[in-house]
Amino acid sequence: MSAALKIEQFNLLDDDDCAARIRAAKKLLGSRLAILGHHYQRDEVFKHADFTGDSLKLSQLAAKTDAEFIVFCGVHFMAEVADIVTGGERKVILPDLAAGCSMADMANLVKVRKCWSEISQVIDPDDKITPVTYINSAADLKAFCGAHGGIVCTSSNARGVLEWSFSRREKVLFFPDQHLGRNTGHRMGIPLEQMVLWDFTKPMGGLTEEQIRQARIILWKGFCSVHQMFHPAHIEKFRREVPGGKVISHPENAFEVCEHSDYVGSTEYILRTVRAAEPGSHWLVGTELNLVNRLKDEMKPRGVTVQFMSPMVCMCSTMFRTDPQHLAWTLDNLITGQVVNRIQVPREIAVPARAALDLMLEVVD
Repeated sequence: MSAALKIEQFNLLDDDDCAARIRAAKKLLGSRLAILGHHYQRDEVFKHADFTGDSLKLSQLAAKTDAEFIVFCGVHFMAEVADIVTGGERKVILPDLAAGCSMADMANLVKVRKCWSEISQVIDPDDKITPVTYINSAADLKAFCGAHGGIVCTSSNARGVLEWSFSRREKVLFFPDQHLGRNTGHRMGIPLEQMVLWDFTKPMGGLTEEQIRQARIILWKGFCSVHQMFHPAHIEKFRREVPGGKVISHPENAFEVCEHSDYVGSTEYILRTVRAAEPGSHWLVGTELNLVNRLKDEMKPRGVTVQFMSPMVCMCSTMFRTDPQHLAWTLDNLITGQVVNRIQVPREIAVPARAALDLMLEVVD
């Protein structure tokens, strides 16, 4: 077996050269390879994907293939989920290990355990609280939920997961995204004052004992840096300029943005809704730029106008790390028999994490 090819050999290649290498590698590897492309990936990478979608959908598709190699063009937590749901039986690869998620990084196991311990000074969390982690989180946090009777959620099933959680215990600790938790809770009729924010940089999360006792949902102080770029003023300007226009936003947006929107839902929901729009309609979309631009190009021939919500360019910088050079490098190494950047979740983490994921699928199926 030859030595692994170095990424430095590929960094100077232009995108066309990389595209040719990727196509050739896909032909050689055939059914042994499945490339997964998240909606937020740049077009130069997205076009090579065998399967496209959001993170959970892609992992589920990966589990149904017979591919030996699963190359996940996304971010680290997504590749972890793919490894977990395929039982470690496939070789899951992340083309660039630097492709992470700033939101996921805002909650780690040390901080969450500290939170759980501090809450235990006020109430018994294992008796009173169901921990719920958004799928945009590290595997060990999913495992934490699995070990404490908790569960995972996605942006599309968060409401069903929270309803299940409240049927078991009176409170929820929701991490890492405060906005998805708040927006979902509000639509369930939970008052804002009963959804408190846990600031992990402060003792007891910056909360009083009374606030913890009265809370229905304890929200982690985390957020998506992309969706933080959208503001109600963007929507107000659109409404002035486009009377009758429609606004659709992802629930990772701030509460005020979602309240000003006509529709709120996951990336799959956004795609489905806009694709069903009437010709002549005009949509303002509050989510990642690459997805919006592709949707714009897709809908233009059908007479539907799609507009990005922010006047500033704001794409997911960590998603953007996966470029044609890294993808070509990954595939050329596979041809030579070298597996680079394999993502493997240790069994002691994978088992309870899988339990939390399986519970989600059971609850909301």
